[in-house]
Amino acid sequence: MREQLIIIARKAGAKILEVYEQDFLVNYKDDRSPLTEADRLSHLCIIEGLSAIDPNIPILSEEGMHLTYDERVKWGKFWLVDPLDGTKEFIKRNGEFTVNIALIENNYPIIGVIYVPVTDTLYYGEHGKGAIKIKTDSEAQNITVCRPDNDGVTIVESRSHPSPELESFMQDINQKYSNINRVSKGSSLKFCAIAEGNAHLYPRMGPTMEWDTAAGQAIVEAAGGYVRWLNGDRVHYNKAILRNEFFIVES
Repeated sequence: MREQLIIIARKAGAKILEVYEQDFLVNYKDDRSPLTEADRLSHLCIIEGLSAIDPNIPILSEEGMHLTYDERVKWGKFWLVDPLDGTKEFIKRNGEFTVNIALIENNYPIIGVIYVPVTDTLYYGEHGKGAIKIKTDSEAQNITVCRPDNDGVTIVESRSHPSPELESFMQDINQKYSNINRVSKGSSLKFCAIAEGNAHLYPRMGPTMEWDTAAGQAIVEAAGGYVRWLNGDRVHYNKAILRNEFFIVES
């Protein structure tokens, strides 16, 4: 299945780049979040690919039809997809957007794929099998998280969603570490930074939806890290309300 998912993610990324390299229109959903033709084309590409793998596994995509919880609660396994994570970054043309595909089983992600179209970089994680990074046509490289030392910590945070709650959290961090490096990234690239050992902590004190985090969680956990709610519980999925609470990703 890994190779099939890699092909699907790359095909979706190619669809996104077709739009990215042209002038494109930006529409807005009811919640005022932006939407482009790239979101739609990627969505259709992924739906077609995942349905070919197994038509019996339901698919929950940001850009698809969202069933009621009474219908979803019966799902033991399903795909959770963000066809274009980081639409704001896409519109800014800074390259920090991704394709996110996750397989959820019993409310937890067991497989995650994150593809970065602009750099042709792919991250893949599978429960119990580890995580890898593939850059263009190079061979897969095993990746693992890196624990912070006593002196320094690198914190990755949202480029487009700062919050007062994050700054409050940072006050506690400032008391714990003498050397703090703060890095901003868009989309699920923040999870990738943790998974490959380039950052130690990603506190998210702002709005996210389940499709924003599932693939990244699968990859981080496969690489040896943790994704937890603020109460310490592991982040889970297929909730009655698809919006996430605040969470912390750590190595």
